[in-house]
Amino acid sequence: MTHTPDQTQDAGLLDMLERAASIGVWRLDSRTGALTWSQQLADTHGAPPGYVPRGDPLQHFAPENRDKLRELVDACAADGAPFDEEAQIVRLDGRRAWVRVLGQPVRDEHGAIVAVQGAVQEIAPRGLRPGTLLRMGAALGSGEAFATVDHNGQYTYLNDQAERLLGAESRQLLGRRFWNSFQKTVRLRLEEQFRAACSAGIQLEFEELDARLVHWFEVRAFPFGGGMAVHLRDVTSRRKAQEQLRLLEGSISRLNDIVIITEAGPFSDPGPRIVFVNEAFERRTGYSRDEVIGRSPRFLQGPNTQRRGLDQIRAAMEEWRPARVDLINYRKNGEPYWVDLDVSPVWDKERKLTHWVAVGRDVTERKLAEEKIQHLAFYDALTKLPNRQLLMDRLHAALADPARPREGALMFIDLDNFKVLNDTLGHQKGDMLLQLVAERLRSCVAKGDTVARLGGDEFVILLENRGDKPLEPAKGARAVAERILAALGEPYVLPGYLHHSTCSIGVTLFGKSDRTVSELLKQADLAMYQAKSAGRNTVCFFDPEMQAVVTANATLAADLRQAWRENQFRVDYQPQFGADGRMIGVEALLRWVHPQRGVVPPDQFIAAAEETSLIVPIGRWVLDAACAQLSEWERRPDRRHLSIAVNVSVRQFRDPEFVDEVMTVIEQWRVPPNKLKLELTESLLANGIDVTIAKMGSLKEMGVALSLDDFGIGYSSLSYLKRLPLDQLKIDREFVKDILTDANDAAIARTIIGLAHSLNLDVIAEGVETEEQRDFLARQGCHSYQGYLFCRPLPIEELEEFMDRLAVEAEV
Repeated sequence: MTHTPDQTQDAGLLDMLERAASIGVWRLDSRTGALTWSQQLADTHGAPPGYVPRGDPLQHFAPENRDKLRELVDACAADGAPFDEEAQIVRLDGRRAWVRVLGQPVRDEHGAIVAVQGAVQEIAPRGLRPGTLLRMGAALGSGEAFATVDHNGQYTYLNDQAERLLGAESRQLLGRRFWNSFQKTVRLRLEEQFRAACSAGIQLEFEELDARLVHWFEVRAFPFGGGMAVHLRDVTSRRKAQEQLRLLEGSISRLNDIVIITEAGPFSDPGPRIVFVNEAFERRTGYSRDEVIGRSPRFLQGPNTQRRGLDQIRAAMEEWRPARVDLINYRKNGEPYWVDLDVSPVWDKERKLTHWVAVGRDVTERKLAEEKIQHLAFYDALTKLPNRQLLMDRLHAALADPARPREGALMFIDLDNFKVLNDTLGHQKGDMLLQLVAERLRSCVAKGDTVARLGGDEFVILLENRGDKPLEPAKGARAVAERILAALGEPYVLPGYLHHSTCSIGVTLFGKSDRTVSELLKQADLAMYQAKSAGRNTVCFFDPEMQAVVTANATLAADLRQAWRENQFRVDYQPQFGADGRMIGVEALLRWVHPQRGVVPPDQFIAAAEETSLIVPIGRWVLDAACAQLSEWERRPDRRHLSIAVNVSVRQFRDPEFVDEVMTVIEQWRVPPNKLKLELTESLLANGIDVTIAKMGSLKEMGVALSLDDFGIGYSSLSYLKRLPLDQLKIDREFVKDILTDANDAAIARTIIGLAHSLNLDVIAEGVETEEQRDFLARQGCHSYQGYLFCRPLPIEELEEFMDRLAVEAEV
């Protein structure tokens, strides 16, 4: 048959459209049974050009689809019923593909059906390049992984995305049941859900971990005639983010600290609104979450909430910076409580302020304890009067403001012959007399004046001229002194005894002249001595700062003793490395794990331990722990080369039993003595050098290694150094810290290294935090290092894990 040019052009256009739409055309003659295929339909089947199947026209459809399609084709040929059905074809290479099959009748001029014609469109055509928008769109209009499964759950088709997502090709997955693509623990449940959805013809959705336990898949399956069309999406990132969010929310919810999150603004009334509170907030305040969400935190404030603290928070919020204050807030029942409040801004990726987070710790007990300590620190326990320190504070306050100097009087009162009463009738009656004197003194002054007890039988009265209580100092002091003389001159009724006593009073005045507290006290002292000849006397004051230091040291010493009794100490270990990067040993470092304050740095308690002599039993315990660890490592070939350095304090080293204790612990744990290194401080050289050298010699004879710690910052003398039986010098971290920027530190380090080499001593540097510092030290001849560049100090469990990781890395 000859085609005209126009007809040829039309046929070419038709072929192009068929290829673009992946549609092949077919025709089945009803009378002769002749079947014709278009070229695109042959391509869809992977057949050569001009291919037409012989025999059964439906032979290239999947066996499970043929009967249904045969019914549809016969109905169309007989009754003219058009059809539109999804089915699978089996290509000549044996691979399957989902297609859409359409059919309609062809009638002659009399209306009789003479043929059935139609089209076959590949749903996800393989002729299109994988990864293109066209192909992904062909996969049911989605960029997602797509597959089909039959009613038994077996894969019948998978697109490229599904193959990549499941980590296998179609030929490996076709015929396998799709629930086997998920972790074993859920397969039975997924099978039951699938069969139920298939039976009911309903959609199935779930998220589960894949069989490799690596990815989370979101699965949406939709029923169709051949089974289920399945969409899969990798949601691993979202699941991890959700898990992290749940972990964060759970952690915040279970914190003992109060957590409040508010919006970023506004700062004006009513203020930022609350969007989150944790469980601790509900427990501490009595408010439920529903009661506070959407409200400003200002409802927690009350009459005693500190205005200054609120102003600090407001100023910080206006400048978008953190703030920390102590405030009084109020519970739902109206009860006040103290909170240590830390308010911080929250920024998004664009540095836009989104929220404020307030973390508050209920410090009511601490504040009450502080108030109690305050009372003990500032009030006399016997008379309940202010003590010397509080008196000093009030004196300072009276004279501190040069713009508004106050006027007043300072009065010293001394009981006559009080010592005689104590010596004859005993301290019990003396204490009773002091309590009665305190009551009478209080009755002699106006409200707001200070009556204090300095100690013993010495009392002080501070009178001030204030706006609410005008006072002419000289007249006021004279009148008060007369009342005191009269009141204290009255007899005292003590158990079984009527006591008569007098007092001596010294008075000094202060006004608008520029005088310090020290000058005022000196004048009061002179006045007391001048009055002494007529019965007046006084004593000197303690320095309040010294008292505060003594109190703090006493508290620390008590805490240390309790820590020792309650086993609050632990030994951490910081690895030491050689030039080849291998770990050569560790330094044992003492840590105090306080139940309230957390880990207390050694520089805050070692000095107190020295002063209280607790350093001796603590040091003995550290030495025993180190040898016990050496003994354990000695049984392991991969740890046997490690040494442990133990710091020895001056007090511990000077203990007469120290050398014997070292020998005993080495023998007890059966460790090689050379694996134990004792780090001695330079302060040992300050005095008793001969005894020090003798002890070091004894230790050296035992085989114990000796290192001079913090070399260069203490009492080192070259004349002494050459006499010491040392094995090693340790460069202090203070020289290492600025070794690259401070020429003096670099020179000192070079000198120490050179000195060590000249004395045939090893040298190690501590505090090495950068590779540049290590490289500098290596160039100078120091090849042993310790510092955060390599590892921080670790508890023994974490140290073992660290060494295991090193071993694994070394094998790789």
